[in-house]
Amino acid sequence: MSIHIELERRIAQFKHTEACVVFQSGFAANAGTVSAILTPEDHIISDALNHASIIDGCRLSRAKIHVFAHRDTAAAGKILDDLAGASGRKLLITDGVFSMDGDIGPLPSLVEIAESHGAIMMIDDAHSSGVLGRNGRGTVDHFGLHGRVDIQVGTLSKAVGVLGGYVCGSRDLIEFLYHRARPFLFSTSHPPGVAAACLAAFEILENEPERIEKLWDNTRYFKAALNNAGFDTGQSETPITPIMVGEAKMAHAFSAALFENGLFATGIGFPTVPEGKARVRTIVTATHTRELLDRAAEILTRVAKKMGVLREN
Repeated sequence: MSIHIELERRIAQFKHTEACVVFQSGFAANAGTVSAILTPEDHIISDALNHASIIDGCRLSRAKIHVFAHRDTAAAGKILDDLAGASGRKLLITDGVFSMDGDIGPLPSLVEIAESHGAIMMIDDAHSSGVLGRNGRGTVDHFGLHGRVDIQVGTLSKAVGVLGGYVCGSRDLIEFLYHRARPFLFSTSHPPGVAAACLAAFEILENEPERIEKLWDNTRYFKAALNNAGFDTGQSETPITPIMVGEAKMAHAFSAALFENGLFATGIGFPTVPEGKARVRTIVTATHTRELLDRAAEILTRVAKKMGVLREN
């Protein structure tokens, strides 16, 4: 049990918050937190492209859900303006980095909107932990917003490379979740070996910042190669780099052909993404070499031209 307490303490220290609770998965962390802290009398203001775990948590809470267009801060503010005087609490929630598009949430503007309307600010930093901010502390650190985001959710299964999810915030919030978040309360905790591996990963993040520098160097290099080849990478600003294809059937066929040629890149279509916006999602890591990235770009270009995803010049 002591190693689990140490892991929660370590994550809270890393994220510069008072306390932390570790869940069995990032999905459980989001769904369990939103459903625990809200009631049917409350209101949720949520980005249209927020992660499925946030959406499920919103539904489980039975709070009134108000969706604003992706990254449209004016629309989020308008919803809160319209809710002025309404009973119940208001929760403004966004992804830090959006998992399918790789773009970054407009956290500074959303924080200001939440503060001016007395709303709770919550961020799912699953895809920015280990990527953005000092030593990979995430979007809150990236934008310098410590102390202004009430609830920070993260995962231990992406950049950290192990298993689980966590919620960071005030000590009162975490104590509340210990007793009211059902996925935490009614599930078995991580085996000690998993907790130890997570602790080791945070030590690496703290002591080897060159890994994140390499990640971003690889990201810029690979994006440039894709863009020079003529691929549409959407609005990506992070290592998550989609290659927009359009129709789901083509995206899945493209993914299968890439695999046959030695490259793993998952095809994603409706309902994971909107109809007509299917894509193959690529993600580079700090351990990719230039040789591997060049090989990946060559395979992508060659197969895409053969299948008509890219036109021959």
